[in-house]
Amino acid sequence: MINKKVADIFYEVADMLELDEIDFKPRAYRRAARTIESMKEDILEYYKNENLRDIEGIGKALEEKIIEIIEEGRLEYLNDLKKKYPPGLLDVMKVPDIGPKTARKLFDELDVSDFKSLKKAAEADEISKIKGFGEKTQEKILRGIDMLEKISGRHLLNEVLPLADSLIEYLEPDAEMIEKAGSLRRSKETIGDVDILASGDSSKLMDSFSDYADVDEVLVKGETKTSVRMLGGVQADLRVVDKESFGAALQYFTGSKEHNVELRQIAIDQGYKLNEYGLFSKNDEKKVAGEDEESIYEKLGMDWIPPELRENRGEIEAARNSELPQLVEIDDIKGDLQCHSDWSDGVNTILEVGRAAQEKGYEYIAITDHSESLTVAGGLDKQEIQEREEEIRSAQEELDIKLLSGIEVDIKKDGSLDMDHETLEGLDIVLGAVHSNFRMEVEDQTKRITDAFSTGLIDIFAHPTGRKIGEREPYKVDMREIVKSAKDNSVVLEINASPQRLDLDSLDAREAKDKGVLISLGTDAHGLQHLDFMKYGVGIARRGWLEKDDVINTLSYEELIDFLKER
Repeated sequence: MINKKVADIFYEVADMLELDEIDFKPRAYRRAARTIESMKEDILEYYKNENLRDIEGIGKALEEKIIEIIEEGRLEYLNDLKKKYPPGLLDVMKVPDIGPKTARKLFDELDVSDFKSLKKAAEADEISKIKGFGEKTQEKILRGIDMLEKISGRHLLNEVLPLADSLIEYLEPDAEMIEKAGSLRRSKETIGDVDILASGDSSKLMDSFSDYADVDEVLVKGETKTSVRMLGGVQADLRVVDKESFGAALQYFTGSKEHNVELRQIAIDQGYKLNEYGLFSKNDEKKVAGEDEESIYEKLGMDWIPPELRENRGEIEAARNSELPQLVEIDDIKGDLQCHSDWSDGVNTILEVGRAAQEKGYEYIAITDHSESLTVAGGLDKQEIQEREEEIRSAQEELDIKLLSGIEVDIKKDGSLDMDHETLEGLDIVLGAVHSNFRMEVEDQTKRITDAFSTGLIDIFAHPTGRKIGEREPYKVDMREIVKSAKDNSVVLEINASPQRLDLDSLDAREAKDKGVLISLGTDAHGLQHLDFMKYGVGIARRGWLEKDDVINTLSYEELIDFLKER
C-alpha cells in the first residue's frame, strides 16, 4: 500500500508542476512514480535500511520526500503546490484530451476549477469560443465527461482485489467461512464496492472489520452488515450470515441481478422460493438447500455455474444441459506473451524480467518492446533490436525459463508496419498494435487493421480496441470483421491483462472463441509487479467462456514455438 501511496503523491506533484508549465521536474516525479509503483519490493524495506537512493531515479531531494511521506503520511511540498491552483483541476485533467496546458487555459479563461464547472462550461458552449479550441475540442471534452460519469464511483480491479484479499486474510481467523461476493467475484472490469460475506461470531467480525488499519471511516455498523470507507476512497461492506445460509447468501450477493432474476423464476416454476436465506419449498416453507451454492443449483436441475459466467448470457441453459465450458484457470498459464524491458519503456532489465517470470513458475516470457515509431515509449530500430538480442542471449544463459525475442510493432495509418519484413521475420514473436490515429472512421480503422493482418507478419494483435478504462474510449472498429480477418490470416487476438485495458472485453473474447480465433494473454508489464496482472486477464477470459484450448498461453514452450512457426 505504501508503494502506491508514494507513487500517487508523486504523480499528483507532477500534475501540479505541469500546470506551471515546468519542463524537467514533472518528468522526474513521473519516472520515480512509475518505478516505485512497479517495484515488487516494499519501499519500507529501503527506508528501514536507509538505502532509498539505491532505487533507480531517486536522488537526495526525492529521498527526503519519500521519507516525509512515510513518516508524516503526507507531503508538504504537494500541499504548497495545491495552494496555487484549485485541487479540482486534477479532476479536470482526468478528462481525455485535457492535459495540464489545456486545464490551465480553461482555468485562466473560464475559471474552470473542477469537474462540475468544466461540465457547465462545455454544456453552455463556452469552451468552443476560446481561441485555439473550437467545437470539435468541446465535443471531445463532452464525450470524455460522459465516459467518466459512467464509471463514477467505480474502481479498477488492481485497486480493489488486493484490498479485498487483505481484508479476507485479516478476518479469516475469526470466520467460519468467508468469501468475496459481488462484481469482484464475477471479475468485472470495474468494481463499485468491495463485498465480503462471512459466517461466524458477528460481533467479533464486525469489531475486527471496523478496526482494520486501512479503514478511514466507519459508515454503518450493525449486527449483520458493516460498511466502511477505506483509505483511498473504496467502500467495503461486510455481511455476516448463518453458516446454514452461507451458500444462498453467496449466490444472492454475487449476482448479477439478471442472473438472479432468471434463477428465482426457475425456482418459482419448480415450486420453490429462492432468496438470500436459502431455497425453500413453497408448500411447507421447508428449507431444501442453502448451505452451499452447489446444492442450490443442483436442486434446480443444473450444474454449478462459475461466478464469472453469471450474467444471464446463456449460462443457465448451458448449466441445465450440462454444457458449461471448462473454463481456463490461472494454473493453466505457462507464460506471459507481452512484456516490456528497459530497452523501451519498461523499468527492468531483461534478466530481471526473466527471473521474476521464472519465480512465477512460467516456462517462457515474451520480451515485446515497442518499435521505433513509438518514440514516446523509446521504440527500437533495427540496430537496437540486434543489440537487444545479445542481452537476451546473455540473460538466457542464467535462466531456466525461455525468453522469446519479440516486438510490439506499430500499425501505421495506412495499415503498413513500421519495421521491415526481414527484421520482423527474424523475431520469435510479433505483436501488432494501434498507437495513433484513434479517431479514424470505422471503415478506415477496420481496413487499416485487416491490411496489417494480411501482411502475414503479425502473430498477435495487441489490445485490439485501444481502450483505457476511464481514460480513453475504444476506437471505432468493426470487431466482427476484425475477428473474421484474424481467422483468415491466423492472427491471435490478445486479452491485454493490464487492469486499465482488459482489452478484448469478455463479449468480444467470446465472439472470437465462437468463430474459432485463438486468444493470447499478455500483462503488458512495464515493471515486475505488473506480471501479477495475469490473473485479471484470466478473469476476463473466463467471463468470455474461454477454455484452456482457446488460449495459446496454455501451450508448452515447444508447442508454442511450433504453433508460431506453423502460422
